[in-house]
Amino acid sequence: MTDTRCGFVALIGEPNAGKSTLLNAMVGAKVSIVTHKVQTTRARIRGVALEGDAQIVFVDTPGLFRPRRRLDRAMVAAAWGGAADADIVVLLIEAHRGLTDGVEAILTALEERATGRPVALAINKIDRVKAETLLALAEQMNARFPFVRTFMISAEKGYGVDDLRVWLAGELPTGPWLYPEDQIADLPLRMIAAEITREKLTLRLHQELPYQLTVETEQWEDRPDGSVRIDQIVYVARDGHKGIVLGKKGETIKAVGQLARAELEQFLDRKVHLFLQVKVRPNWLEEAERYSEMGLDFSDGNG
Repeated sequence: MTDTRCGFVALIGEPNAGKSTLLNAMVGAKVSIVTHKVQTTRARIRGVALEGDAQIVFVDTPGLFRPRRRLDRAMVAAAWGGAADADIVVLLIEAHRGLTDGVEAILTALEERATGRPVALAINKIDRVKAETLLALAEQMNARFPFVRTFMISAEKGYGVDDLRVWLAGELPTGPWLYPEDQIADLPLRMIAAEITREKLTLRLHQELPYQLTVETEQWEDRPDGSVRIDQIVYVARDGHKGIVLGKKGETIKAVGQLARAELEQFLDRKVHLFLQVKVRPNWLEEAERYSEMGLDFSDGNG
């Protein structure tokens, strides 16, 4: 029998570099929430991809940025925690932005933290720049850090994604698979459902409520007819925010609920009854319980 391979791959990079899009392209399903707002990935979501005899477990880390609040600090700690647990680290950068100050800071941190584990470079959004710009950037990056391989990709369009997945599969250690063949993520369904609703809120509200809300799945009831009832609470930090989330005559929350329900039905492949409530919880950003709901460590936000 052929030896199987299995291991962890951490995708790291600045916010919005395309990590979630790449993860979804690798896994072939929507397991990480993709929006055009930065810092939408909070928990260390793992996607599981199969390539030949290899099972690749992706750790989709929050984007690395300069933390200001407790939530920011917990997210950055989670990102580095994900990189520390991985067999291979992939740094994702955007072709059109190049070697930014943020990428420079990540490279400095990698020199201290990634000793002994291979780090590959994936230059994303290659369709946005000319070939010579791309080659110059690859040269500049490799002069700055000893990457084991460099890949040119477009996560959104799928260019180069297969090459990266095949290479990763070949680099993983031999060992038994950690997940059943049909499992694509190790996040509980309740958390995925909450993330889907949060994504719809984020897209709908744009700049109005940057990070001051969170969604929790309060109840999950499998019904005898095969459908599921999901009750969720949207927590906001202020009374004023509640009105924004509800919208005029409740139109905003209704629209969000319809979009989230449609996507949940597609994801779960069953009928979904979704009920959303909005509650004001002034200090949710300082509550340990909210952090564990998001898969983050509250104590990592200290300091």
